[in-house]
Amino acid sequence: MGQLRGRRRAGRALAGVLVLVLTAFLGASQAAATGTERATIRYTEYGIPHVVADDYAGLGYGYAYAAARDNICLIAEAYVTVDAERSRYFGPDAPGNPALGRASTSANSDAYYQYRKDTGAVERLVGQAPPIGPEPEVAEFVRGYVAGYNRFLRDTGRDGITDPACRGAEWVRPIDELDVYRHVNAVATAMGSGVAIDGISTARPAPAGVLPEVPTHLDLFPAEKSMGSNAIAVGADGTRGGGGVLLGNPHFYWQGALRFWQSQLTIPGEVNVSGASLLGFPGIQIGHNQDVAWSHTVSTAATFGLFELPLAPGSPTTYLVDGRAREMTPVPVSFDVRRPDGTIGREQRTIWTTPQGPVVTQLGNVPLPWASSAHVLRDANATNLRALNTWFDLARAGSTEDVSRALAASQGMPWVNTIATDRAGNALYSDVQAVPHVTDELAADCSTPLGSQVFPSSGIPVLDGGRSECEWGSDPAAVEPGLLGPAQLPELTRRDYVLNANDSPWLTNPEAPLADYPRVVGDVATERSARTREAIRTVERRLSGTDGLPERGFSAEDMKQVLFADHSRVAELAAADTARMCAAFPGGRAPSSSGPVDVSAACPALADWGHDFRLDSRGSLLFERFVAQLAEVPTGPWRTPFDPVDPVNTPNTLAVENPAVQTAFGDAAAELQTAGIPLDAPLGEYQHVTRNGEQIPVHGAPHQTGVLNVLTPHWDPAAGNTEVTHGSSFLQVVQFDAGESPRASTLLTYSQSADPTSPHYADQTRLFSAGQWVPARFGEREIAASPVLRVEVISER
Repeated sequence: MGQLRGRRRAGRALAGVLVLVLTAFLGASQAAATGTERATIRYTEYGIPHVVADDYAGLGYGYAYAAARDNICLIAEAYVTVDAERSRYFGPDAPGNPALGRASTSANSDAYYQYRKDTGAVERLVGQAPPIGPEPEVAEFVRGYVAGYNRFLRDTGRDGITDPACRGAEWVRPIDELDVYRHVNAVATAMGSGVAIDGISTARPAPAGVLPEVPTHLDLFPAEKSMGSNAIAVGADGTRGGGGVLLGNPHFYWQGALRFWQSQLTIPGEVNVSGASLLGFPGIQIGHNQDVAWSHTVSTAATFGLFELPLAPGSPTTYLVDGRAREMTPVPVSFDVRRPDGTIGREQRTIWTTPQGPVVTQLGNVPLPWASSAHVLRDANATNLRALNTWFDLARAGSTEDVSRALAASQGMPWVNTIATDRAGNALYSDVQAVPHVTDELAADCSTPLGSQVFPSSGIPVLDGGRSECEWGSDPAAVEPGLLGPAQLPELTRRDYVLNANDSPWLTNPEAPLADYPRVVGDVATERSARTREAIRTVERRLSGTDGLPERGFSAEDMKQVLFADHSRVAELAAADTARMCAAFPGGRAPSSSGPVDVSAACPALADWGHDFRLDSRGSLLFERFVAQLAEVPTGPWRTPFDPVDPVNTPNTLAVENPAVQTAFGDAAAELQTAGIPLDAPLGEYQHVTRNGEQIPVHGAPHQTGVLNVLTPHWDPAAGNTEVTHGSSFLQVVQFDAGESPRASTLLTYSQSADPTSPHYADQTRLFSAGQWVPARFGEREIAASPVLRVEVISER
């Protein structure tokens, strides 16, 4: 990591002088400096804080203070969750926190997180040397973060919180460093053991004589299938400025603690990074510095696996390995619960564990019976606090080579890959993260019957836990046993482009397909999503200059335009055929599940439609609902099937002769008519969010339509798309050229604050509606030039 820290620019020392001069000039008030933490927070447009400090403790102090000011309720609820106190404050039957795994009740959530606390897992990690434990700078940042968060609570008091969601709430309390580290680990495991919280916290043997049905498949993430991200990194051969251009477009939840929050963090001469992070997560996760920009997309790599343990007859907690009996370990847990009468009682559970991990009897929506055998879950991120080290090193990287080294040094990326570009015009894709060491050969030899069904389709290993030879393997180059080493994971550097839209690494760049990786990472030569194909075609049209924009190659402005073009790959393939099918229905009436429906008003709108999901597009809402219905066509909607020889252009040609396709169209039309929506209505009139009574129209469409600007709306059968569940969140376009500072634009689609009383509750949402961006203020002159600049100096007292 010495190379990462060594790349510093002498000119950055001037930044500290400018900050002090600017602060004095504006006359910012300063508290008595009797402690060690001190930070300057400079607010620019849309409430974006630029935090400056002399050291990492001060940087964390200012960062946490500003984050708590904007989103104290969501952050506080996350800490209540990982401290196993939800049942005490919200009641045992209240839902779990969806940002930190899947728990149907707060009691299940508390049982799981109390188990994590009682086993001391996070404490052991904190006490280890890097890269397993936190680097010294990380530890200092977290120490300052805790002080800054608690300082905000002292200054405000519970009763002074402006957000009605937690004003005066007893559960908003000071935190300590373990709260922060536990939250980091909970985020790291959210896509692994987090999906099994219900199945871990309620695991019990089946009653004697009951033979539950063994599942044959695992459909683990039905609620998250539309969630993901796009990222495109264009190198010097594909840009017009000589350096790289990056689009970061994560699709995350618009509500709850999986929201992003934007900031800039600066220690003059040491680090200067701007970007966003998930609420409560210390440090920048997606962003850029002077020389490098990066983003992430949710990876196809499986980050956990199951072992099926054969049980000794008559003893459901005794299992056999190589014929020898071993005992499961019971971990009794207890936690406070609020009774209906308001009094506090205790609930007790027992979590059953093995060296591989805890017993699980449900994974997602799939039951895993504990009868003649039991399943245990091993999570590759169970020991992951390394993510903090990884992201801190990315913040200080000076090139894509530094990014690659940082990813390999700590293997801390949890369930995401990395796409980056740099000032020199390199474009990097890397799926170096925490992945189980399960080779295709191990899976072939050790898969259980369930594993034989699951592994080829999903990459999730289900191995025979009764054979010691079926343990995950080891690689001396990996950061810890059980993980694939960095050299076994896919990585690609190009001078033209790399991209990912939540498909496997295979077509990161179609000119250089990636295929040399195990199935646990992803598949090869399979159908790509419409969104991946749209991304590839968008980039290649821009590079060839055939997309209607001036010249060829990317600038930052081009990247913003192609994202907000809201162009749909599925519409390009199927809209014309849909319009012709519509016009051919006898009497203008299409078949539907509830009888013929009049679609005559839709036909001309679809024929004239520009295949986009802008606010003024007519026919797009009907087409969106049609695409959702097509997903239910048993034989699929396409006449030409997928061809691995032509993966970008297949499948294609809508099978309009298929009665199921015709009925799907009629059903979509019937949905709109039931909701009182004209079939040719402009999208913006019936796709919107409401903030403080203000209806804000939003553009974009669901993942299945093949748009880059993804929105997963909530469909109200009586009113249309009335809220966004998840979708485009922290948007970032960064261009490196001859200028000292990168040219960057950002947009936080749901705005900085979840507090409805904040001026930054919906201001960027209005920008998003209008297709506008926030010009990034990264350099000192840019920050000083902000017309709304407000400076605040805080220090511990």
